[in-house]
Amino acid sequence: MVNHISEVLSRIATVSRQTGETNIQLTLNIDGSGHAEVATGVGFLDHMLQALARHARFDLQVQASGDLHIDEHHTVEDVGIVLGRALAEALGERRGIVRMGQAIVPLDEALALVAVDLSGRGYFVFDGQFSTPRIGQLSTSLIPHFLESLAHEGRLNLHVRLLAGVDDHHRAEAIFKALARALNMAVQWDGRLLGQVPSTKGTIDITP
Repeated sequence: MVNHISEVLSRIATVSRQTGETNIQLTLNIDGSGHAEVATGVGFLDHMLQALARHARFDLQVQASGDLHIDEHHTVEDVGIVLGRALAEALGERRGIVRMGQAIVPLDEALALVAVDLSGRGYFVFDGQFSTPRIGQLSTSLIPHFLESLAHEGRLNLHVRLLAGVDDHHRAEAIFKALARALNMAVQWDGRLLGQVPSTKGTIDITP
């Protein structure tokens, strides 16, 4: 007899998206071990996605090609879209999960706070700033844009606040690690729910 919903559900999703600007294939396993194979053509984005997977304990495979001869905007945005869609698909009806999570993560002088609610409603709030226009190949203006795309397509409420920091690499990495830990908390199974939807409404609207 199966006693736990986690024993009968496989929370894995594979999403592909091809446009005139990008071609992306992504596989996400929420119940992974933190293994990541990521190649987007944008080095710092790869680094952040690897950190996200490692600290969320997600297994993540991303293969992306885009019009980087123009700039990195379309690639970064579209990877956020596809990752969000994969997260939404892997979560399904979101039955039996904790649903909310939060983390405060330091990286040297930087400190980031992230709170998530897998509510079925995409919403994003960012309170922070970066000092430099770029970190490697990645425009710092695209970091909140990536997170916004993830939140809307993943149907989650995402609040990000930079509490401290001087070095933009440290600021960004603290954000992604805090996001990872918050997601890790939110997707966990809550055995007391016995597979019920974690909402007083009795349902979570996951319709795009």
